[in-house]
Amino acid sequence: MAYIKVVQPDVAEGKLADLFNRVRGPNGQVDNVLQIHSLRPHTMLGHMGLYKAVLHHPGNSLPAWFLESVGVLVSMLNACAYCEHHHSEGLKRLLQSVPGRYEACLAQLRSAEPGHPFTTAQSAALDYVRKLTLSPGAIARQDVDALRVAGNSDGEILEMNQVASYFAYVNRTVLGLGVSIEGELLGLSPQESADLEDWAHA
Repeated sequence: MAYIKVVQPDVAEGKLADLFNRVRGPNGQVDNVLQIHSLRPHTMLGHMGLYKAVLHHPGNSLPAWFLESVGVLVSMLNACAYCEHHHSEGLKRLLQSVPGRYEACLAQLRSAEPGHPFTTAQSAALDYVRKLTLSPGAIARQDVDALRVAGNSDGEILEMNQVASYFAYVNRTVLGLGVSIEGELLGLSPQESADLEDWAHA
C-alpha cells in the first residue's frame, strides 16, 4: 500500500478520471506510479509530458533500448525495484528480436565497468550516468568532454542526461511515497510519437 491516500481509477471523477483514461493500458491498467498523483492531478500532467519527451519521442537519436538501459541503471543505483522491474521488462521487449541480447545488457548494467554488447560510446555514457546518479556534484566539464571523445554528440549527451534526470525524479517519487508493483502487468509504456499528449500505454 502507498504511504499516502490514492484515489483508485474506478472511483475517479472529472479531470482525474480523464487523465487515468489517457494512460490506461490494453487491460485497463493504470500504473501505480501514475495513480500516486491522484490527489494532485496536475503533477501527473508534468510527469507524463516529461516521460514521453525523454523516452518515447522520435526526436531522440539514441536507440530506445539504450535509453531504457539508462533508466534501468539509474533505478538499480537508486535501489528502486519498481522502476528497475518495469523498465527491465520494457528493455526485454525492445531486444526480443536478438536472442541473448537482453540478458547480456542486463549483466553489463550490473557491472561496475559495462562493456559488450554496449559500444564504446554507450559504455562511456553509462559511466557518466553512474557518476551523475551517485555523485552529481562531482560532474565537471571533463566528464562531458570524455563523452564526446568516446563518440557521443552533444545532442546525445543531452538525451542521456535527461533520461537519467527523469529517473532520479521518478525513483524518488516511488521510494518516497511507497509505490508498489503489486498487481501490475510490467513493461507497458506509451508508444513512440511526436504527440506529447499521446499517453496510451501498450
